[in-house]
Amino acid sequence: MLQSVEALLDPVLDASVREEWARLVEAGLPSQARHTGASNAPHVTLAVAERIGADADARLAGAVPADLPTLRLGGVLVLPGRPGRCVLARSVVVSAGLLDLHARVLDVVGDEPGVLGHVRPDAWTPHVTLAQRLDVGLLPAALSALADVEREREGRVAGVRRWDPEAQETWLL
Repeated sequence: MLQSVEALLDPVLDASVREEWARLVEAGLPSQARHTGASNAPHVTLAVAERIGADADARLAGAVPADLPTLRLGGVLVLPGRPGRCVLARSVVVSAGLLDLHARVLDVVGDEPGVLGHVRPDAWTPHVTLAQRLDVGLLPAALSALADVEREREGRVAGVRRWDPEAQETWLL
C-alpha cells in the first residue's frame, strides 16, 4: 500500500473544501465526503511512496519548517483517471513557500522505495481532491454543483502529517 506525506489545511480552508464535498454529495455525485475513514481530510499530497522507512520518518519531522506556508486554493481542476473517469480537484496555487515545503519533504523521501513520479518536482500538480473516479459524463453536473463556490481562497498549511494505510495510522510531523 502506498504511504504519503500530506499538508493539512487550516480550519477555514478545511471547512470550505468539506462544503464542496457536501455539495457533490447533495447532487448525488462521487465525493471525498463519502470516504468516512478517520484518515480522510482535505490535504495536499507532498510525497507518495510504496514505503517510507523509520529513518525517513525520523528525518521528516526536522524537515518541516516551523513557519508553514500560505496556501491558496484556485479553480476547479480535472485530472485524468482510469478510462472514462477523472479526478475532480481544487487547484493549489504554487508559491515559493509551498515549493520549499515540497522540496524539503522530497529531500527526505525522494530515495524511498517506489516514490511515484507524479510527486517529483517536474511533474507535481498540487491540488486538493474533491472527487475520485468521477464518470466524465457527470463532469457537467459536478461543475454545476460547484458553480457558485468562491474560486480563490487563502489560508495556511495547518500541519504536515504522515499516512500509513497499512497500519491505518496518521500522525503529525
